[in-house]
Amino acid sequence: MRADVGDILLVHGRTVGQHDRTAMIVEVLGPNGTPPFRVRFEDDGHEALISPGPDSVVRHRGEPAH
Repeated sequence: MRADVGDILLVHGRTVGQHDRTAMIVEVLGPNGTPPFRVRFEDDGHEALISPGPDSVVRHRGEPAH
């Protein structure tokens, strides 16, 4: 997984009833755009350090939402 600052990380809900969450990538800490990422969640504004798993997708800036 590769990302740049300003890309959106979409984290899919893992259980029934758990909603997907979106976060803006505010810092890329791995080499060549790889995790971990510092993100700011759009729903509540809190920041976290994340190493995304297979339940996550990066939406690059300018890429249409699916």
